[in-house]
Amino acid sequence: MLYVVLFFTFFSIFLYVFLGGADFGAGIVELFSSRENQRLNRDTIYKVMGPIWEANHIWLIILIVILWIAFPEYFNIIIIYLHIPLTLVLLGITMRGVAFIFRHYDAVVGQSQVWYNRMFRISSLITPIFLGMSFGALVSGKIVFAENGEVSFQQIFMNPWLNIFTILTGLFYAALCAFLASTLLIGETSGEVRKMYSRKSAIATMVLVIIGGMVLLYGYFQEMVFVQDFLRNTYSLLAIFLSAVLLFPLWRGIKKQYRTQTRILAGIQILLVLFAAVHTHFPSLIITAKGEINMLEGAAPESVINVLGISLIIGGAVILPGLFHLMKSFNMIRFSNNETDTK
Repeated sequence: MLYVVLFFTFFSIFLYVFLGGADFGAGIVELFSSRENQRLNRDTIYKVMGPIWEANHIWLIILIVILWIAFPEYFNIIIIYLHIPLTLVLLGITMRGVAFIFRHYDAVVGQSQVWYNRMFRISSLITPIFLGMSFGALVSGKIVFAENGEVSFQQIFMNPWLNIFTILTGLFYAALCAFLASTLLIGETSGEVRKMYSRKSAIATMVLVIIGGMVLLYGYFQEMVFVQDFLRNTYSLLAIFLSAVLLFPLWRGIKKQYRTQTRILAGIQILLVLFAAVHTHFPSLIITAKGEINMLEGAAPESVINVLGISLIIGGAVILPGLFHLMKSFNMIRFSNNETDTK
């Protein structure tokens, strides 16, 4: 059952990065659009993501529950030492959700709409940045345990997540979100609007590659354990190489404004990047100043894992078909013989 729990752990991470990332990215795309196009972006986002946006955070909740029950040592470290950026993530998700609802359903159309729009766009940008910074903190080797009381608040609760490496990691995830959203929206529009999202997707792809390179270069020259091991891991390098090769058909698909091809290739890119990142250090996915922490050594007793595994199988059998039906009902999943067909 441990493998079942691990499967749902990484499956939840993948779906949250993919679906939640596209959700956040829609606000980022809107933020970096011209004033004339912001209203157009807003209407497109409501049409495409409005019916399903609440479902995207299910995977974050499932991930938290799995870590809490199956890997309590990891959960404790994350919650205690990264409570500041995670609180900011929670505030960002809440602020974004409130703005999303009020700017659409508020009966009063006036100055308040300006503030709702700003709240939605800004929180769409800062929330994935803090999420990315939190991940960067887990592998940066800067987490210091407060064992003898000789470390300061700054060293324990600020330095691990507030540094150049984590900021670059946060910007990388925000760029990934913008890439996913603009690629998704290509297939939901037509004419000049479709061209606009094609251009935005191409720009986001370039930004993503540049920031990804900066993350690796900075980590390498700072002699960070995670990055050094990443660059020595054959499978991780193969995954990144394959990802780089697939950029060419992806770029062509974006240029030709293909719907299905770009979505499939975008999903494969996410899978390859996650695989490369996780494979390097699994099962030691937290690196502290004192060394690596093995995820499996701190796992819950077998009886707990068994109950959790069965619960996840039953829950997955209910949720996954329901999610598929929801997305199919709102045309999120559709295969067309004509790649440029949007109807």
